[in-house]
Amino acid sequence: MSHDHPAGYHTGHLLRRAQQLHLALWNREVSSEVSSVQFTALSVLQRRPGISQVDLGHELDLDRSTIADLVERMIRNELIDRVQSTKDRRRKVLTLTPLGDSTVRALRPAVDRVEVLLTESLDSRASAVLCSTLLTMLAHGVEQGALQNAATATR
Repeated sequence: MSHDHPAGYHTGHLLRRAQQLHLALWNREVSSEVSSVQFTALSVLQRRPGISQVDLGHELDLDRSTIADLVERMIRNELIDRVQSTKDRRRKVLTLTPLGDSTVRALRPAVDRVEVLLTESLDSRASAVLCSTLLTMLAHGVEQGALQNAATATR
């Protein structure tokens, strides 16, 4: 397989620049207080209430210290609660607070708008190919052992 890239750009550099674009759009359109990672975590908790911090970390492919910091920040901001499991007293589970649930619902239209802004220069076929290509890259990263989880749905 050839790794020739247009105008000498490396894929990693382009991915980093695309992430910079996403962050700039996120801060402008969605929130400078709730990060995209926090939004994804809240979306997971909305879809899977009562999962453990460890399970949330696996779903987001975050290491133990990163997920611990993320959870603590969201607890401080009253977006989530951490309570003892009723099924296993040794286990703590995470749930959205009413504020966390309303935050996800309130931000979702703006998150969808960022999706449009990120891909509006692409036709629908190119946008679908981009998404499919990124999912394939992430799945391969799991196969290589570089990632634990290929991707987390935010809907």
